[in-house]
Amino acid sequence: MARAPLLLLLPFLLAALCVASLTPGAIAAGRKTVGVYELRKGDFSAKVTNWGATVTSVVFPDSKGNLGDVVLGYDTIAEYVNGSSYFGALVGRVANRVAKARFVLDGKVYHLYANDGKNALHGGHRGFSKVIWTVKEYVSGGDSPHITLYYHSFDGEQGFPGALDVYVTYELSSPYVLSVRMNATALDKATPVNLAQHTYWNLGGHGSGDVLGNTVQLLASRYTPVDATLIPTGQLAPVAGTPYDLRAPTAVGEHLRQVVGGSSGGSTVYGYDMNYVVDGDARALRKVAAVRDGASGRALELWADQPGVQFYTGNFLKDVKGKGGETYGQYAALCLETQGFPDAVNHPEFPSQIVRPGEAAYKHDMVFKFSF
Repeated sequence: MARAPLLLLLPFLLAALCVASLTPGAIAAGRKTVGVYELRKGDFSAKVTNWGATVTSVVFPDSKGNLGDVVLGYDTIAEYVNGSSYFGALVGRVANRVAKARFVLDGKVYHLYANDGKNALHGGHRGFSKVIWTVKEYVSGGDSPHITLYYHSFDGEQGFPGALDVYVTYELSSPYVLSVRMNATALDKATPVNLAQHTYWNLGGHGSGDVLGNTVQLLASRYTPVDATLIPTGQLAPVAGTPYDLRAPTAVGEHLRQVVGGSSGGSTVYGYDMNYVVDGDARALRKVAAVRDGASGRALELWADQPGVQFYTGNFLKDVKGKGGETYGQYAALCLETQGFPDAVNHPEFPSQIVRPGEAAYKHDMVFKFSF
């Protein structure tokens, strides 16, 4: 789920990042450094940049032993700075949409930065995907290659209340398993928190065309219907008998033309961009989804501990110049963003995403299991 207006770099951001000097490796940005960090375990590897805590590549073999990068992205950090698709990023403070860019918490009205029409999307125009994170720990190889990144979000950032300490760890926790561990602690005020990992997956390889022939399975018997601006109505509707029923492995393209995924320039855009209610205990680590690309034999299984998962099929990708000279078109990848329900802060009937000082921290774990 990644529709947003084209980002215009503001003067303060240009001052912080000398864009002209950015390279695919590392750059200086004031007293901080933006770099790309590789994690490697045999023929399985991932790259992460601390710009937006972003996954820039995941490489593993296909059924014939050929290595391939299955993540959409760019060649340079400068392109991530200027990009508007959230490729690989960790989005927040509140992922997905907040209706009318406002909410009421403990009797006080908070106004957010509206960057998706009248709504706030993925934390605002400068959410966690558009900031420099601090590298706290980095181990490139060995038994458990990992990187831990930290960001301090200040009180009032993008309109959200309270200071927040946020950590994410990416780890190659076992052969062909990528673990993502997120946590956030409210320091002085109650605040909504809903972090999501926004990688675009194409198991055939990032430049292999569309994913309409991939099979996808979502372990979700219900979904949260939305209005014309993609804000949940508050219902939890059964998927049975609808094009949203993906409980059995189904080709991505099989029902896609029956699903309205938004509009662009007054025209209807078809494709999935929907939050599903994951079956089982809403805060327990459980299987969420499975994806398979028949041509390459590659498969992905996702486990997570969140109540929802946003399934997005790259509906708004159009002639995006990607890494390695590839151009990404519509449906060039899919996203599986485990999360709290969109606009939960305005829906008391949804599971709460409020984090309070002195109480339990926000926690969000994901496990991607790859096979071929």
